[in-house]
Amino acid sequence: MTQSARTVLFALGMMLSALSAGMLAPAMADLGHDGESAHAFFGSAMVGLAVGGIMALLGRSPEHRLTARSAILLTAGAWAVLAFAAALPLKLSGLEISWTDAIFETTSGLTTTGATVLTGLNELPRGILLWRSILQWIGGVGIIVTAMAIWPMLGIGGMQLFRLESSEKSEKVLPRAGEIAMAVIAIYLSLTFTCFLAYMSAGLGAFDAVNHAMTTIATGGFSTRDESLSAFSRTNADLVAAVFMVLAGLPFVLYVRAAQGRPDLLLTDPQARAFLLVIAVFAALLTLIISLSPQLTGDGAPPAWRLALVNVISILTGTGYASADFWAWGGASAAIFFMVMFIGGCAGSTTCSVKIFRYQIAASALVSYIRRLTRPNAVAPVRYRGAALAPETVRSVFVFIFLFFATFAVSAVLLSFTGLDTVTAVSGAATTIANVGPGLGEIIGPGGTFAPLPDTAKWIMTVTMLIGRLEVLVVLVMLTPGFWRR
Repeated sequence: MTQSARTVLFALGMMLSALSAGMLAPAMADLGHDGESAHAFFGSAMVGLAVGGIMALLGRSPEHRLTARSAILLTAGAWAVLAFAAALPLKLSGLEISWTDAIFETTSGLTTTGATVLTGLNELPRGILLWRSILQWIGGVGIIVTAMAIWPMLGIGGMQLFRLESSEKSEKVLPRAGEIAMAVIAIYLSLTFTCFLAYMSAGLGAFDAVNHAMTTIATGGFSTRDESLSAFSRTNADLVAAVFMVLAGLPFVLYVRAAQGRPDLLLTDPQARAFLLVIAVFAALLTLIISLSPQLTGDGAPPAWRLALVNVISILTGTGYASADFWAWGGASAAIFFMVMFIGGCAGSTTCSVKIFRYQIAASALVSYIRRLTRPNAVAPVRYRGAALAPETVRSVFVFIFLFFATFAVSAVLLSFTGLDTVTAVSGAATTIANVGPGLGEIIGPGGTFAPLPDTAKWIMTVTMLIGRLEVLVVLVMLTPGFWRR
C-alpha cells in the first residue's frame, strides 16, 4: 500500500470513527423516550467505531502524505462513506423508510442541501431530529476545511486564489491543513454557540435552538418543524436566522485574518461586499413584488421586507429555510428564487452553488476580452482583488461554470425521464446541484417534500447533491481513465 493510500485510509477511518461517536448524542437524547431509536443509534455507533478503528489502524503510518490524486479520493470518498454510514441508524430506528430514502436524507444532511423525505417532523423522536442537525453541522465545517486546505492545492475552479498566507502548493499539506482546521473549528464553534444564544433570546426552546443553530451556521436548513421557520412566526427567529446565515456565507478565511489582527478585511473584501450587494438587490426586488400583492402580507403575516430578506438570504446561501411558501408569490418571485439558486455565497464559507467570486472573475474576463477586441495592442489582464490573474486560474473558473451548468442540464433531463413534470425536474436539478434544499412547484417546493418522488429520481438527486457539494470537478475528474492510471 502506497503512503498516500495509507493516508486516505487512515483519514477515512478517523472520520468514520468521529461520525460514529457522534451517534451517541442522539442515542442519549432518545433514552427513556424512544427505545427503538436509542438502540439503533447505539448499535450503529458500535459498528461504525469498530470499522473506523480497523481502517485507521490499517492506514497508520509515521508520516502522512497527501498527493493531488489522494486528496480527490479522500474528498469524494469521505462524503460517500459517511453518507452511507449515517443512514444506518435511520434505517434501524423504526422510521419505516427504504435505504434509498435513508441515504437520500443523510446525503442531503452532510452536503448541507436540506432536501428531505421525512414528514411529520413534529412527532419524530428527538434523537432523529438531532442526528439530522448534527450531520449538517459536520458537513458545514467539513466543507470549509476542505475548501481552505485541500481545494486550493488542487486549483479547482479558481480556489487556488484562497490559499492562506504562508501556505504553499505541496504534496505535504497535512500539517498546514491541521492548522487551518483548528482555526476554522474554533470560529465555527463560536458562531454556533452565539447563534444558539440568539435563538434562545428570540424565544425558542433549548432543543429547537441548538438544532437550528447547527443547521443555520452550516447553511443546511434542516428544521425540527414541518413548517420550518414559519413555525416560529411569533418570535424573531427568522431575523436571527437571517443574520447568522449571512455570517456563515462570508469567507471563513476573513474570520481567521480578523483573529490575526485584520478585521478590516471583513468590510473591504470585494467578494464579501458583492455578496451583501446581491442580497440587497434581490431583497428589494422581492419586497416590491410582495408589496404589490396585499394578500401576501395580510392576516398578521410579517411585513414584505422581512419576508423578502429572510427568504432571499436563505436561498442565496443554500440554507433552504422558508418563512413562507414563496411558490405562492407568483411567477416573478419564482423566477428570482430560481436565479438566486445559481449564485451562492462566498468561497471558503459553508454556502454552495457557483459562488460570488467566480462571477466576479468571469465579468472581469469579459471586460478584458472586450478591451482587447477594441484595442488589439492593449494590455488588459484579468484582475481580481487588484491583482492580475494567471491564465490557468481564469480558465479553471470558466471550466467550472461550464461543467456546473452542464451537470445541471443533464440531471434535469434525466429527472424528466423518470416521469417528473417540468417544474419539478428542472428545479429539482437546480436545488440539488446548488445544494439549496427546497425546489419549486407543489411537490418539492417550500411546502412539500421529496418523499413522493420515484426512487430513480432520488438516486439521481443524491449523486447530484454530492457533485454540487464537491465543486463538480472533484467527482467528474474521477470518471476519466487518466485519473486511475498509475
